[in-house]
Amino acid sequence: MATGTLNVNGTAYRWPQNPIVVVCIDGGDPAYIKHGLANGIIPTIERWIRTGFHTLARATMPSFTCPNNMSIATGCPASVHGISGNFYLDRKTRKPVVMTGPDLLRVNSVMSEFSRRGARVVSVTAKDKLRRQLQKNMDLSNGSASFSSQHADCCTLEENGIETTLDFVGEPLPDMYSAELSLFVLNAGLKLLKVRRPEILYLSLTDFIQHAHAPGHPAANHFYAEMDTLLGKFEELGAIVALAADHGMNDKSNDDGTPCVVWLQSILDDEFGRGSLTVICPITDAFVGHHGALGGFVRVYFNDDIRPERVKETISDVPGVDCVLSRMDVVREYNLPAGPEGDLAVFGDLHTVIGTREVDHDLHGLKGQRLRTHGSVYEADVPFIISRPVSNEYARRAEDARLHSYETFDYVLNGITV
Repeated sequence: MATGTLNVNGTAYRWPQNPIVVVCIDGGDPAYIKHGLANGIIPTIERWIRTGFHTLARATMPSFTCPNNMSIATGCPASVHGISGNFYLDRKTRKPVVMTGPDLLRVNSVMSEFSRRGARVVSVTAKDKLRRQLQKNMDLSNGSASFSSQHADCCTLEENGIETTLDFVGEPLPDMYSAELSLFVLNAGLKLLKVRRPEILYLSLTDFIQHAHAPGHPAANHFYAEMDTLLGKFEELGAIVALAADHGMNDKSNDDGTPCVVWLQSILDDEFGRGSLTVICPITDAFVGHHGALGGFVRVYFNDDIRPERVKETISDVPGVDCVLSRMDVVREYNLPAGPEGDLAVFGDLHTVIGTREVDHDLHGLKGQRLRTHGSVYEADVPFIISRPVSNEYARRAEDARLHSYETFDYVLNGITV
């Protein structure tokens, strides 16, 4: 068994002596944990909170999936790893640039670096866009594996370190809009832990349930109960488990059930003329059924010579807008890479999302349900739970300052008492 430490992105990590499982509960708002504890739905997590370690951590802003998975998996903030959303506007071409591929990720993940030093690692994600980023520079030659439940039916040894994955896991390919997409991730991780005994597993779920159902809904209760049962099985196999989340989730609907939206591009077009400014919604991805490309954070890019103060005054007066920050202010306050940022960053309030124009957003996927989504500071509080206690030093760190979710690997690899 290897010993010593490995420096990854500025943090020295101890080589794991037990299998380490980090689970990112996509959309895992603390309210679901609170409800589950109050109603006896999650006995495994309840025991970990009681006998292990837990706190409320701060997620990376904007509170979207890709920035936060990259923060957790690399152990560093977005200013270091470079991913701060799904889209930004290229100032030269004036065209949106996709940020969900591996090319813009500036550093390797903790799993990738350990794999390159001979460790066996596993990365299983619900969505393949995350798989591609997390797998950057990962060495799959030593029994490591990296795949998504989305594309589990077409894995190859060369690309994923595993083939015939559905037969291996013993489950059919799950639907993209289902709880099974996440449960497949956990079952795949369990099977790989039994068969390959990797040192590190990173398992990232999807937030379909949280987008569709509030805490206490029978479907949410069932999902958390199923997840809790599977989490307990990792512990039974000798693993140390850490639970984090990429972001929370809040209702963003009016009293009549319609989405509560500020159509910011339309407002700016009316005030300054069409083409003068461009609004980019960095939550935008292929899964419009989850959120209709509506979130609580957008970027505004200036195409014409307009005074920023005038634009900021116009936006700040709009009901539902919580905060407007300049490019450098949002970079400094939230530790973001400066390059992708717009000239202004606009935040929605607790119950409001920011869109471009109504015609640009396909909301049919909501199928009449209330809009539940994320992106603002109100979805940046996330659970941080470990199945074992941490040392006094690490416990004091959490008391002295608010932890960030990107400290998950530091706590589970370096902070556990042995």
